[in-house]
Amino acid sequence: MNDYNDMAEKEEIYSKVLRAGRRTYFFDVRSTKADDYYLTITESKKFTNEDGSFHYKKHKIYLYKEDFSEFIGILNDMTDYILDEKGDEVISERHQKDYKREEYDPTDDVNGYVEKTTDTFTDLDFDDI
Repeated sequence: MNDYNDMAEKEEIYSKVLRAGRRTYFFDVRSTKADDYYLTITESKKFTNEDGSFHYKKHKIYLYKEDFSEFIGILNDMTDYILDEKGDEVISERHQKDYKREEYDPTDDVNGYVEKTTDTFTDLDFDDI
């Protein structure tokens, strides 16, 4: 076995994967040169090109054990805040299901501005104010 394989084998200690729609999260415990452990969290997002092929964009966070406690505390605080404020319903899924795109009418377009009108009109006399 060459040095590269030894290093790659030693580097990845424990892994888990979370698939979430177009995103995949990889949680990997890795080893430092000093034989200590750290965590990498990688977000991989799939994008489709116009020709139908696809590519991935990846973002990685390195998290060292001296930061675990504070990181987990802040993460828990943030997730609790979001759930307390907005609940656990995934609004974007509901929005996608209920969303109806308005049809574009170029006759309404005046210098890039489309005025929204309603079918009802209230006649207002300034003496009434």
